[in-house]
Amino acid sequence: MAKVLVPYYSTYGHVFQMAKEVAKGAEQAGAEVKIVKIPEFEEARQAMSGQDAYVQAQDAQKDIPEATHEDLKWADGIIWGVPTRYGNMPAQMKQFLDTGGALWANGELEGKATAVFTSTGSIHGGQETTIITTLIPLLHFGLIYVGLPYGQNPEQMTTDGIGGTPYGASTVAGTDGSNQPDERELTMAGRLGERVANVSEKLSQ
Repeated sequence: MAKVLVPYYSTYGHVFQMAKEVAKGAEQAGAEVKIVKIPEFEEARQAMSGQDAYVQAQDAQKDIPEATHEDLKWADGIIWGVPTRYGNMPAQMKQFLDTGGALWANGELEGKATAVFTSTGSIHGGQETTIITTLIPLLHFGLIYVGLPYGQNPEQMTTDGIGGTPYGASTVAGTDGSNQPDERELTMAGRLGERVANVSEKLSQ
């Protein structure tokens, strides 16, 4: 049985919803799954404490344990939930990766399967660039990247404003964050979890 970790960061809950579907897909493929959240900056928590949507989203995630580098060592496969910030990963995720120097130096993550899913405010707000730029440090850690092929995900061929890329699952939250993940986006998230679980199982044999 492969062990799959789903570390994510979610300000308003969209990536959290996707993370749960990713985990469900991996579990249905027979994997042991652990969901963990990237720690929030205290400055960010204080700055957004007056926003009801932020407070509600954080309260919904209060029982999710915070990610540690030990979690990464535990996993056979790692599926990252990375919301976009100006077409790139948020600082919280960058700091978590930047402090993993010992993992890199010791080759702790080399040969493990990995993937990325994301959320953006608009279709053009980083659906692809966030995933692609996140791939760069993951390759430095020696992880083996798993995408989301068109053949198994015909939803990616639609033109009606949902997420979904060959680089990974995604959702469009809307510029005001009011959109909730579309059922098709959640389906693709589940398929990504299943795909990584299957690859992780093969790589760990």
